[in-house]
Amino acid sequence: MSDPSMIHAARQLATRAHRGQTDKAGADYIDHPRRVASGALAHADPAWQAETVAAAWLHDVLEDTPVTRDELARRFPAEVVEAVEALTRHDGEPADDGHRQWLAQGRTVAESRGHRQQPEHGGRGGHQDRSDPQAPGDL
Repeated sequence: MSDPSMIHAARQLATRAHRGQTDKAGADYIDHPRRVASGALAHADPAWQAETVAAAWLHDVLEDTPVTRDELARRFPAEVVEAVEALTRHDGEPADDGHRQWLAQGRTVAESRGHRQQPEHGGRGGHQDRSDPQAPGDL
């Protein structure tokens, strides 16, 4: 079941946090989380859809912006914060696409708890995939 207010809050925070950032091609960076959120919306387990889409919007805020884990924890359920942390590359982790693919394929937020503990999944990937269609603005 989707919770539009949680998704809206995540979109607003991500948009504010990434304001002024651009990707390697010079496009607004927020387009990347928008595409990831669109993929998550299309593929998420309906029982975890709001949490999964919120995590998709927020997946780069801890790594690429001044937003802190504490700020996320004040605004979002623990499942969302844990998923964002699972998708955040930490110092020393390899930069592969495992987490991006995991989220884009709509894995549930509940799976994020065990996913981070599996070393074969590596760390956060780069922002190379620009082939996804842009998501609708109502995500």
